Amino acid sequence: MNTKNKIKIYIIPILCIGLLVAFDQITKFIVRTSFALYESHPLIKNVFHLTYIQNTGIAWGMFKNGRIIFLILTVLVLLVCAGIYAKIPENRRFTPIRVCLVFLVSGAIGNMIDRISLHYVVDFFDFRLINFPIFNVADIYVTVSMIVLILLCAFYYHDHEIDVLFSKSKKD
Repeated sequence: MNTKNKIKIYIIPILCIGLLVAFDQITKFIVRTSFALYESHPLIKNVFHLTYIQNTGIAWGMFKNGRIIFLILTVLVLLVCAGIYAKIPENRRFTPIRVCLVFLVSGAIGNMIDRISLHYVVDFFDFRLINFPIFNVADIYVTVSMIVLILLCAFYYHDHEIDVLFSKSKKD
C-alpha cells in the first residue's frame, strides 16, 4: 500500500474519529456546564426538549451501574471494529462500511470517555413525541451507523463480500 492510500484509508478516518469525538464531548460539556441536572428546555414544546440527565446504564437507563461491564464491552467492540476495518478491501465499493465504522467507533469512544471520566454518560436529546429515551450525539453515531451497516449488509453487499470481512486473510 502506498503512502497516499495509507493516508486515505487510515489517517483521514483517525482524524475524523477525533473530530467526531470532539464534537460529542463539546456538546456534552456545554450541557453539563449550562444545565442543572434534570433541567429541561423545550425546542418544540412536548415534542423535542434538551434535558440533562446522567445515565449510568445504557438505553432507557437499563442495567444501571454496570460501568465496568460497559467499558469492557466497549473495548471489545472497538477491537472487533479495528479487526474488521483492517480486513476491508481497499476499493471504493467498501467505503460505506469504512464510514459506518468511523461513526460507530466515534460513538463508542465518546460514551466511553464519559464512563471513564464521569462514571456516567451525559444524555440530553429528549424526543418526547413517542416517549423515546434521552440520548446524546455519540448515541446518534452508534445507532445510525448500525442501521446503515445492517441495510448495507442486507441490500448492498453480496454474501461473498461480507465473508471477506470475517475471513482469516485480507482479500481485494
